[in-house]
Amino acid sequence: MGEDGPVTAPRTAPRLIATDLDGTLLCSGGTVTDRTAAALAAAEAAGVQVVFVTGRPPRWMQQVSPHIGGHGVAICSNGGAVVDVRRGELLETFPLPVETTLAVVEALRAKLPGTAFAFEYPGGWAREAGYAVPMWGDQLEVEVGTAEELLGAGGPVRGLFKLLAKHPDLEPDKFLAEARDAAGHLAEITRSAAIPLLEISAPGVTKASTLARWCAGRGIDRSEVVAFGDMPNDLEMLAWAGTAYAVANAHPQVLAAVPLHTVSNEQDGVAAVLEQLLGLADPPRTGPEPA
Repeated sequence: MGEDGPVTAPRTAPRLIATDLDGTLLCSGGTVTDRTAAALAAAEAAGVQVVFVTGRPPRWMQQVSPHIGGHGVAICSNGGAVVDVRRGELLETFPLPVETTLAVVEALRAKLPGTAFAFEYPGGWAREAGYAVPMWGDQLEVEVGTAEELLGAGGPVRGLFKLLAKHPDLEPDKFLAEARDAAGHLAEITRSAAIPLLEISAPGVTKASTLARWCAGRGIDRSEVVAFGDMPNDLEMLAWAGTAYAVANAHPQVLAAVPLHTVSNEQDGVAAVLEQLLGLADPPRTGPEPA
C-alpha cells in the first residue's frame, strides 16, 4: 500500500503491544513524536501493556525510557537481553557460548573475507580493530582486540548476548544470505540496518522467543498480542503475534510476509493503529482510496 493507505485495526483491544523501535515506532531522528507518546500513554492507561522489542543493546535504551510504561522493561538485542530500562538492570540474558561464537567468526571470515566483529555483553561492548564505529557513543568503548583475544580466558567478554558482523562493501541482503549459508546452522543471523551489518544471537534466540517467554510469564496468549516491525529481524515476532503490522517503509520482505500494513514511521504508523484499537480515532477506511 502507499504511504497514505488505510489503517485497519482488530475489533478488540489486545492485552499487549509489542513494537520494534528504529524504523517502526521512532521517527528518523530516533525520537518519539508527541502523537506516538500520547498513544503509548493511552494504551497503558487502558490496561494494555506496551513492550519495546528491539535490536538495540541495553545501553541504547535511555532515550526511550520516558515512554516505556509501568513495567519499565524492554526486550533488547533481538531477544538476547531483557532489561529494566529505568533501573539500568539486566534481568535476563540468553548468551552465545564461546565455542559457538568462535565457530561463527571462523565461518564468516572464511566465506566473507573482510568481515569484522563486535561483541555485546553485560559489561559493555568490545570490537575488533577492523570494525568501524558507527554512532551513539560507541567510540567511548576501550576494549579492542581480535575475537580470539576478547573471548579467550584472559579477555573481557563474558556472557555475550549479541555478536555483530560488519562488511565494508557487500550489499546488505546479500551479506545476510551468504552469512546464513555459511553459519546459519550455528546461530540466529539477521539484520536491521541499512548497511552491511549482521546481528547474531544464540540458536533459537529471537525477538519472538523472548517475547513469548515474557507473555507466558504473565498469562498472555499470542492471540492477545499485536506486534509492529519493519526489518528482517522482526519477522519471527510478526509471525508469532496474533496480529501483526508492517509499517509502510518496511523492508520488501517484511511487507510481503505481513498482510496488515500501517502508514510509515514518519507518519506515526504505530500510533495510527493504537488510536483505532483504543477508540481514539474515526473508524478506518476500508474501501478504495478517493480519486
